[in-house]
Amino acid sequence: MNLDQLKANRSKRELKPLPISDKELCERFGQVFTAAVNDVLRENGLLHQVLPSNIMPLKDEMVLCGVAFTVKGSKNLTLESEMEQRAKMLEEIGDGSVVVWDTSEDDESAQWGEVMTMASKLRGCKGAVVDGGVRDTNKVLELEFPLFCKYRTSNGMLGRFRMIDWQIPVMIGQVFIYPGDIIFGDIDGVIVIPRDMAYDVLLRSEYIKENEKEIKQMVLDGLTPTEVVKKGGYF
Repeated sequence: MNLDQLKANRSKRELKPLPISDKELCERFGQVFTAAVNDVLRENGLLHQVLPSNIMPLKDEMVLCGVAFTVKGSKNLTLESEMEQRAKMLEEIGDGSVVVWDTSEDDESAQWGEVMTMASKLRGCKGAVVDGGVRDTNKVLELEFPLFCKYRTSNGMLGRFRMIDWQIPVMIGQVFIYPGDIIFGDIDGVIVIPRDMAYDVLLRSEYIKENEKEIKQMVLDGLTPTEVVKKGGYF
């Protein structure tokens, strides 16, 4: 599938069925690593699928993979019906999802905290990626909920930030994210895998992981870097 076909398919905003369940897909992605996935996407001409490098896990050990549930918001002083809107959004989060917040580059508020974590976990949410902040950090850590964000702050959203909509295409950094895309994050950051190619990317990533075992063994066996490359290896 070329890039033009991919864009045309994604513009339809349809969640097409994959050869395996979303659950199995995400579990298997969780057994590889983002660098391998990145290399596969590069092979397919997709060079801008990684979220900005300042979006990192609260703990290095955190790994998340799930189906994108997108949220868009921006700085806003309006208070009316804000909590009702937030509750409605939370009730639409589905099992196996990862909530992805496009904050319009907010640098002040926490879009995520303890109670939102609790409510999302109960709905089967697998994690959150916030192009913004978190508060109640110690409580979120205690809940063992994978969370990737830019910063920590005690500032809540109320009177500072407001959601605009959810389950719409969003953009963080140079990356477009569509509802249903696969979101995968580990210690090296977060990568967005277009849904239409997610299964093929998974298979190729699994192959790379296994192939690297052979490359590492060559190095351990004392082969020079040149010899490793001649045998099909890489660095």
